[in-house]
Amino acid sequence: MISTDHMISTDHLTSTVAVGDWAPPVPRPVTPSTILADELAEVCRLMDTAGVDPALLARVSRARDLAAGLDPYLGQCTTPESPALAGLARRTRETDWDAQPSSTALEQEMLSGHVEGQLLKFLVHTAAASRVLEIGMFTGYSALAMAEALPDDGVVVACEVDPGVAQFARECFGASPAGHKITIEVAPALETLRKLAADVRCQFDFVFIDADKPGYLDYVEFLIDSTLLSPRAVIAVDNTLLQGEPYSDTVGMSANGAAIAKFNAALTYDSRVEQVVLPVRDGITLIRRTPDWSR
Repeated sequence: MISTDHMISTDHLTSTVAVGDWAPPVPRPVTPSTILADELAEVCRLMDTAGVDPALLARVSRARDLAAGLDPYLGQCTTPESPALAGLARRTRETDWDAQPSSTALEQEMLSGHVEGQLLKFLVHTAAASRVLEIGMFTGYSALAMAEALPDDGVVVACEVDPGVAQFARECFGASPAGHKITIEVAPALETLRKLAADVRCQFDFVFIDADKPGYLDYVEFLIDSTLLSPRAVIAVDNTLLQGEPYSDTVGMSANGAAIAKFNAALTYDSRVEQVVLPVRDGITLIRRTPDWSR
């Protein structure tokens, strides 16, 4: 049986209600479509100021509207999130992450969100999964979304390195009927993976990875070579389009962008797996072992 949750004090957590002069920041564009929409909006502004041909401005404005309208329309046409997920998302947005003591940079944009959460629920349901592994939890939106798709005796084991956000997530899980299905392991992910793999009976039907980008390749390599994956297991990896950097930024690419580009290239030439990249939010790659794979 997987070990139980670690107990952590909540004394260091700040209130999630806006206090004094602080107010929740407006989410910044962090996906290819929202960055494109933001860039096109600025181009339209500059063109309008410069007095360019109205027909040309109208065409660029049309491109801006196509980009800006995509994500809101996807959300509108996707099954609404549960009250528990909506509450978790709201609390995440209303928290001053700059004020949270943490060894890693935290921001509200790390939340998986409505459309991606529903996609994960759909994938877990389609896979008829009963055991899910998550590497990188943040405030728990994706973990809770997947737990909602599991049978009542299903389990989500969520790996999270930051004890503060782990406690934040526990408090949110406590308000959800599906929260009891989630076990949080607070430790570096590879350390937890090694502990889980020590029990050859421990297997997972679905894995979601949304953690430190330079660690992605190590996590997938470990999983593929371990006994942790059930025969038909699927691995979903988040942020594999990382703000468009892997395919558009050859100069000035960030460390995370370079790590994702390396990860994507490694998968492309790995005969042990099959994969598909979906342009949902910041990119999700679905991976499975090839049918003739043997350990």
